[in-house]
Amino acid sequence: MKPLHKIIINKDTSFNPIWIMRQAGRYLPEFREIRKKNSDFINLCLNDDLSSEITLQPIKRFDLDAAIIFSDILMLPYGLGQKVEFEKNFGPRLGKLNLNEISKIDEIDFVEKIHRVYKAVKKVSTNPNLNDKNIIGFVGAPWTLLVYMINQQSPKKNLKKDFFKDNFLINRILLIIERFLKVHIKNQIDNGANIIQIFDSWAGLLEEKDLPNYIYTPTLNLVNFVKSLNVPVICFPREIKNYKEFCDIVKPDAISIDYNVDPKKILKDIKIPIQGGLDPKILLTDYDNLKKEAFKYLEIFKDHPYIFNLGHGILPETDPIMVENIIKIVKNY
Repeated sequence: MKPLHKIIINKDTSFNPIWIMRQAGRYLPEFREIRKKNSDFINLCLNDDLSSEITLQPIKRFDLDAAIIFSDILMLPYGLGQKVEFEKNFGPRLGKLNLNEISKIDEIDFVEKIHRVYKAVKKVSTNPNLNDKNIIGFVGAPWTLLVYMINQQSPKKNLKKDFFKDNFLINRILLIIERFLKVHIKNQIDNGANIIQIFDSWAGLLEEKDLPNYIYTPTLNLVNFVKSLNVPVICFPREIKNYKEFCDIVKPDAISIDYNVDPKKILKDIKIPIQGGLDPKILLTDYDNLKKEAFKYLEIFKDHPYIFNLGHGILPETDPIMVENIIKIVKNY
């Protein structure tokens, strides 16, 4: 049984596997070499030779327990025909959302447009060096994708003033997102992903009253879909105020926590396996501080099924030596 499965399915507490959000990417010099020659980020995600190579870079370098496919949650709007570009020092910019155009897209068009993501998953999952590791496929949660598609850029602190004005548009888009996320998930699993993580990066933007509509119901539908394919599903509703309520309603197989929550409260409130929590900025400090902070999480969750990870993606300025250090700390704990 693969390491993350032991925690999530068997509820093993005898060890803590480790992987790192955004482990394939911008802090690694070997990734930056590839990126220099490939300025179009979307094209890079759709180059199955390179994206599978990037996925494997951290695995070659470190003793990690899982590979996560090098891709992006915005492959979904891209597959639906919305323009998606990544601008240096700005982030993603999306084109105008045309409901009529998007409504015409069928599953064949969608898969045709992003099928090379699935080819990359296949290449990684059939790599003999990964036999004892998990292969993580992922998607953005419906709410977070809705935010990008309507806002047309990262909301950082706030949504467009008139974000909620067109209820019909929002509900139609949510249904389309959900339908194609299922297609996207199934194709990743069919090509070898044996865990799915759902990233809800902007869950923290919503008020309590809006959670059922935009987060609980659509995410629950996806979680049930993944479970129906016999693959465990991890949810990461970043900065949501009430992790307990989320887990009670959405019922993922494991929950990934961000670095702003109190791990002791999480331990008290949540019965399912837990992942993550460490602030990525800790990797920018020194060895002693890293060890102290890592031990805090390892100690709190020592009798609870726990996957070690960060509370958000690894920062670009992280020294790979610190990644080596954190892995050794966790493995030797």
